[in-house]
Amino acid sequence: MAVLLKRLLQSARHPAASGRPTGRREASLGTDPGAVVRVRFAPSPTGFLHLGGLRTALYNYIFAKKHQGSFILRLEDTDQTRLVPGAVENIEDMLEWAGIPPDESPRRGGPVGPYQQSQRLKLYARATEALLESGAAYPCFCSPQRLELLKKEALRNHQTPRYDNRCRNLSQGQVAQKLAQGPKPAIRFRLEGEAPAFQDLVYGWNRHEVANVEGDPVILKSDGFPTYHLACVVDDHHMGISHVLRGSEWLVSTSKHLLLYQALGWQPPRFAHLPLLLNRDGSKLSKRQGDIFLEHFVAADFLPDALLDIITNCGSGFAENQMGRTLPELITQFDLTRVTCHSALLDLEKLPEFNRLLEGPDTSFTQDMLNSKLKKVSEGLEGTKHSTVMRVLRVALSGQLQGPPVAEMMVSLGMREVRERIQKVLSS
Repeated sequence: MAVLLKRLLQSARHPAASGRPTGRREASLGTDPGAVVRVRFAPSPTGFLHLGGLRTALYNYIFAKKHQGSFILRLEDTDQTRLVPGAVENIEDMLEWAGIPPDESPRRGGPVGPYQQSQRLKLYARATEALLESGAAYPCFCSPQRLELLKKEALRNHQTPRYDNRCRNLSQGQVAQKLAQGPKPAIRFRLEGEAPAFQDLVYGWNRHEVANVEGDPVILKSDGFPTYHLACVVDDHHMGISHVLRGSEWLVSTSKHLLLYQALGWQPPRFAHLPLLLNRDGSKLSKRQGDIFLEHFVAADFLPDALLDIITNCGSGFAENQMGRTLPELITQFDLTRVTCHSALLDLEKLPEFNRLLEGPDTSFTQDMLNSKLKKVSEGLEGTKHSTVMRVLRVALSGQLQGPPVAEMMVSLGMREVRERIQKVLSS
């Protein structure tokens, strides 16, 4: 009965994502017996946690727990101009609400803290000094006005904007003179040589010759704060991160990060870039969309399991997509080699009718209204008769095989009591 009740709570069905050839052994993920698995979810608190971030966090959590590893929350708050008040607290609050709390975090602490990048500036400064001493980095004195002119000129000529590496070949004397005259420079990383190939655990073998298409990137801004490229490399190294599971928008930047690892003499982690979670129309989820923030679903009394289920069923990584799996079942069934490189479409309108019915406010439904809604729920359950659905619900609500109509009982009990009785059956 509990199985069918789970299907009722998640009655929408989603087509299984087409898989790519599998057959790679789990050992190819770097998860050999005895290997320590440490993953991180590293959002920027420039907004509250939304469904796209929850999906990335969930896959990291599942992967860590499947391999008896650690799930770390690290907040990338180096862009101080875009911080949203309350976002730091919201992100960790929402992870706890969703049932995937971090093992180490700003709130919980841990052995490799602090867990906010704004509190780790000395680490980035030391790494930058090492790169400057080896000649892998150099100071850049170009003004924001000059950089903006470069960008406008490239766009006018229908070219991709890129830095022209003007400050790369300044002599020591010229650098000393500019340091004495002007404001503090930014530090750029010298993109030289062939980018190393790497095997992404989702997208396969990749190499992006970033030096041919990009200018030397800034790694440390003039205010002493790092850019993403330096910060993620330094932090992943010092935090002992074994696997980086992040959005596919960072796939192209990985070659740049590997060059940084080489220049610093560090061993890189394994990479797995997760396909993006898209809106139904194919557009990228945005922090400007109010209905994708987790607090929206919390306020509407949605079950955390319903959201976890919907975002795993519109993606990949499991033997088959099916509704109603618990978090322990997701952990057991997850296989990173099954994650496909196809972006997943998120259709919020397909959140189950029954979940909407149960998790909404205690509105005064009439018996006729509930009968109509329950019929729609039954129609969404392939291979299950309406009479069977009603029988299961009757037993869950009353403990009896016979009795008054289900809709009548739901009206009498009220939605809050109906929710509690069904959840009691599911947890038993």
